[in-house]
Amino acid sequence: MALLRAFIRTARMARNMSRLAAGLPADDEVLLDAPDERLGPALVAAGRGEYGPAAKLLATTREAAEWENRDRYAMRLAAFARSRDEWLEEWQGACPHDPDARLVKAELAVRRGWESPARVELLRQVGPLIVAAAAGDPHDPVPWRIALDHARGTHAGHSEFEKLWGEAVRRSPHHYGCHVAALQYLSAAWYGSHRECFDFAERAAQDALPGSLVQALPVRAAFAYLTEGGGAAVPRERLDAAADLAIAVSATYDAADAWPAEVRNLLTYVLIRLQRWTDALEQLRLIGPYATSFPWDRVSDDPLGQFLELRDGVRLEVASGMPLHPRSGRDGRARSGDH
Repeated sequence: MALLRAFIRTARMARNMSRLAAGLPADDEVLLDAPDERLGPALVAAGRGEYGPAAKLLATTREAAEWENRDRYAMRLAAFARSRDEWLEEWQGACPHDPDARLVKAELAVRRGWESPARVELLRQVGPLIVAAAAGDPHDPVPWRIALDHARGTHAGHSEFEKLWGEAVRRSPHHYGCHVAALQYLSAAWYGSHRECFDFAERAAQDALPGSLVQALPVRAAFAYLTEGGGAAVPRERLDAAADLAIAVSATYDAADAWPAEVRNLLTYVLIRLQRWTDALEQLRLIGPYATSFPWDRVSDDPLGQFLELRDGVRLEVASGMPLHPRSGRDGRARSGDH
């Protein structure tokens, strides 16, 4: 799928390209899925076959009820264990009832099930692992996020999914990961529609806590619409409103902050598809060195390369739209979208 048209090199591009690089790190400074200062040491230790730092990290998030961090760290640790799981096996052998080891084990099993051609059968077999993870801490919403992902892969009906959703929000009403899992279930690609997806995302955003990434949920609905195709058309105004809301959420975080990096990468993709080049360039400056695999891995086998290529493309588009006279300007929002 071509995201951008061929870029026309004009005199305006040559004049403006160099100054549009201001605030953007060099290509070799951009990192893909860089861990934060807490997760990094745990991954390094896991690479040496040591589970202690990972166990301590997840125990800390559980004891402090840091559910958002706990979810992200569990996913990253499970992703690492997909190719190197000896440290996790040793952890489980030493602490078979550790709720944190059970959580990573359940996440890993669901990920492996999703990757298999026999997805439904394998996912149904890992149900007991999710039950065990949920029993580890009755207050933890993260096993219920895993259960929501599991239910989508096993073709769970709406009533069953709603029960799991109720368990998740009872533990953490504004948990971002659980909301993302529900949004995916309601997408047109799975068991809902674009209308259901947007309605859910917009209601959740309205009810979200100030500064919560849940406020940016509508831009995920926009991404689903722009990438899945089919179904009823979504008005351009609704897509722009989703992007505008995500821009406002992004503005509440510091530039080059790893925490909102995935949302900013996703927002940038949507802005590119909407041909809002100036807005996209601003998000690229806010992203700084923190490129994320999602959403670029949905359109390329080389997500970092795709990110850098589109970053250059956005600069070219902005430069081509800038007048030679320095006092002229434009708002960067094209009204004709690439839907």
